[in-house]
Amino acid sequence: MSPREHPLRRIPTRVRAMFAVGLAAIVLAAVLPVWTAPQTTVVAGDGVQVELAPEPLDLPDEPTVLIFGDSWTFGSAASAPTLGYAYVVAELAGWTTVVDGVRGSGYLKPGLDGPAFGERIAALDPTLAPDLVIIQGSINDRRLPAAGYADAVNAAWDELAALYPAARIVVLGPAPQVLPVERTTARIDSDLTALAAERGWWYISPLREGWITQENYYTVIDTGVGRDHPSTVGHQYLAQRLAEAVTALSR
Repeated sequence: MSPREHPLRRIPTRVRAMFAVGLAAIVLAAVLPVWTAPQTTVVAGDGVQVELAPEPLDLPDEPTVLIFGDSWTFGSAASAPTLGYAYVVAELAGWTTVVDGVRGSGYLKPGLDGPAFGERIAALDPTLAPDLVIIQGSINDRRLPAAGYADAVNAAWDELAALYPAARIVVLGPAPQVLPVERTTARIDSDLTALAAERGWWYISPLREGWITQENYYTVIDTGVGRDHPSTVGHQYLAQRLAEAVTALSR
């Protein structure tokens, strides 16, 4: 499956109206929590721990952003995949997004339409030269043993950093498809947080930031036909949250 480039485009008025109604329901159900920037803990002299944040993102006005991930990035359960968050965020943030989402894939788990993250990254277009890479997910590794997970993540991230050395990389952690959050999903979030901190990369945690709560769950997640994936309105909401989070990390 080849990445899909999505330049800035207009969303039809009918769809905008649907988004507006759905987002209003979300906001009425739960006030958006204030987004806080992640911190990296480093050990200074005499064992003193110091909290340092990665360097702010310094993106051009209309950046090219590669969004890489699983079925959420693919746009599953939206009324059309191109209404998924990775496409919608292009209009909200003024980006050109190149979307590479494979359903069912993770760092360890191969997907329905392609292999696991590491092999997929190795097959990316080396001439793309994105300004920013957002690597999303994934809950798809939650049923696999934790052994070997960190090695798979580091190998994939090494490949990504080598492929696009000029790009800034932001890790977008897993979001809960069910509530309460599964223990193994929380473990993945914790592991990715620590691994990103070791590299000085920004990490956005939908779990810790409360993107999906009991109050907005049934508006954001389609539990029927969507099989616990974001609805069309849910994808719009996630796009908004992602745009806000990246803005908060930027100069």
